[in-house]
Amino acid sequence: MGTNEWILVLIVALGFFASIFCGKKQYRKTSKQKGKKYPKNMTHRTSLKCRSDEIILTCNLDDLSGAEFERLLALYFRDQGYTVKEVGVGGNDGGVDLVIIDKRGEKTAVQAKCYADGNNVGVQVVRELVGAKRNHDCILSLLVTTSDLTQQAKKEAEQFKVDYWHGAIVEQKLKTWGKWNPIKKRNAKSKPAVSEIQLSRLEVAATGSVHCVCGAPMIKRKNNKTGEGFWGCSKYPSCKKTKPV
Repeated sequence: MGTNEWILVLIVALGFFASIFCGKKQYRKTSKQKGKKYPKNMTHRTSLKCRSDEIILTCNLDDLSGAEFERLLALYFRDQGYTVKEVGVGGNDGGVDLVIIDKRGEKTAVQAKCYADGNNVGVQVVRELVGAKRNHDCILSLLVTTSDLTQQAKKEAEQFKVDYWHGAIVEQKLKTWGKWNPIKKRNAKSKPAVSEIQLSRLEVAATGSVHCVCGAPMIKRKNNKTGEGFWGCSKYPSCKKTKPV
């Protein structure tokens, strides 16, 4: 085999190994992108999981994922007489989550942002909505958020005639609608009244049988150390009077 032929074989071999190396590098890069983690301080909800409509209608806004908030708005707008297209399903919304069409055929592009309190919508979201509404042949645009807009975003919205609903307006409209009935959250710090705790754990004296000097009925209790029973005032701890059984 001549020199030229050896050179040709060497070039082909180098090209082969280079292609393998580049392929592995690209694979590692793609794998990293697929498995990338978002910052812990990200406070807007991007989950694509969506529970049933019945559950969504009983959830507080801060308990909804982004997809569930979009679904709640879709249900709301349908009941207001709009034809609704859920174009943002799957997360690739391109700046628009819903396209609502009124009875006259006028289209409005809707972007929904389910953000936690204190995380306001920035100006970039407004700009994306303005640009994306043309892709759906929409004349009007509406930004709906569970939080609020930054001052710069509000100025941009006014400049490009983007209507927006902040959290308080959203809650007011949903409550007026009547189908959204969120379950009230119980304050974790609040505790039942002392009398309720006593009534649930102790035997209550029959009405009128034993009364405290303050006039309140007394409850049959037990001494934790001795096990002996005694009557304690139902107004404890404001009244600590006791009587022997």
